[in-house]
Amino acid sequence: MGQDKYVLEPLFGKILSPFERFLQRTTAGGIVLMGTTVLALVLANSTWGESLRHVWELPARITIGSRHLDLTLHQWVNEGLMTLFFLLVGLELKREILVGELSSLRDASLPVVAALGGMLVPALIYHLINPEGPQARGWGIPMATDIAFSIGILVLLAWRIPRSLIVFLTALAIADDLGAVLVIALFYTQDLSFQALGIAAGILAFLVLLNRGGIRHPLPYGVLGLMLWGALLHSGIHATITGVLLAFTIPARPAFTTLKFERRMVELQQTLRSEAGAPRACEHPLKCPVMATVAENLEKAARAVQSPQQHMEHTLSPWVTFLVVPVFALSNAGVDFSSIHLGESLRQPVTLGVILGLVFGKFTGITAFCWIAERLGIGRLPQGARWPHLLGVAWLAGIGFTMSLFIDQLAFKDQILVEQAKLGILIASAISGIVGFIWLVIVPRRQG
Repeated sequence: MGQDKYVLEPLFGKILSPFERFLQRTTAGGIVLMGTTVLALVLANSTWGESLRHVWELPARITIGSRHLDLTLHQWVNEGLMTLFFLLVGLELKREILVGELSSLRDASLPVVAALGGMLVPALIYHLINPEGPQARGWGIPMATDIAFSIGILVLLAWRIPRSLIVFLTALAIADDLGAVLVIALFYTQDLSFQALGIAAGILAFLVLLNRGGIRHPLPYGVLGLMLWGALLHSGIHATITGVLLAFTIPARPAFTTLKFERRMVELQQTLRSEAGAPRACEHPLKCPVMATVAENLEKAARAVQSPQQHMEHTLSPWVTFLVVPVFALSNAGVDFSSIHLGESLRQPVTLGVILGLVFGKFTGITAFCWIAERLGIGRLPQGARWPHLLGVAWLAGIGFTMSLFIDQLAFKDQILVEQAKLGILIASAISGIVGFIWLVIVPRRQG
């Protein structure tokens, strides 16, 4: 047994839980996203800035028979690639609702209440500053918390804070994402096409039937997902909502139960041991057909014990984290400071509304709603955490980057307003990140 452990540990390394893998990916993604944002700002203010803006607006047509779809590169990123981001968000939401931090009312109550306060108060602050006119449509911008940046900072402080605080912020950010998705679907839509909506509803119903019928292969879900995206693109509802809808139709049950998988593992182990000295006699896999057969069957069993949802989430996660979101940031985060007067822009209602909404609205909303929830017995503080810890998390929740930039593109048609909001998002996210980090460094270290 000791020898087996000695052989296996160097080969496979430490076994990480799904949550630990999520934290690793999120932290690394936050670092990549930060670097991409800096690059976008540098390029926007370089001699290539104007040329790059023209490149993003180049048309890219897809033609199938007599039908064609005309979108710019920028639109392909925002409405095409970002659908994959929303698909991953939907898969994470579904996992948390089924088996995670949102699976029980007792565990989900405080982060959900906190997310609600962190959405309502920022929107109210923005509305008070921008009550009318085209700029009033930006009320949804300060409602969102960026999960990669906020959790990335919190993980850096893991040695000083209770682990439960990281779980709390994760659940809050995921609930916040759900709220942002609903806001986009309900309020940031164009003129509705009921014919396209009817087609989308039919495709969605067929996807549900596939799920209920036990279809597990990803191909039909992928094909129908593309058709659903095309229908929603022409419906007036933003096409990225396809990702969330598709996620909730992906089967969450594995073909193998854990008990059946364990039995299969025992069978394969017995098969391997039945060959005298098989594990050490085979120096080359081609010389050991038994080992090759066992490995093949082990691979099949490993896939069968993972649900299609798990497999899709694991496959999609690195692509979204290290490609989709950075490309989105590269195409949307650049602010040309030569075209704006910083002092004057900071006095603009849109910029002020976004900054005050994200920085103070998030902090006030999360803190106040958590205090009320605890007083009423609806929720309780995360295990081992104290109120100073929760206040630090409330500051970090003001980092509203990816989803805020996305809503900014939907809210405004006037490019000047887009740039003003973008500036507010960058400033507010920097303030919230710095204040939250310093706050949690100052808070006395956890006990025990």
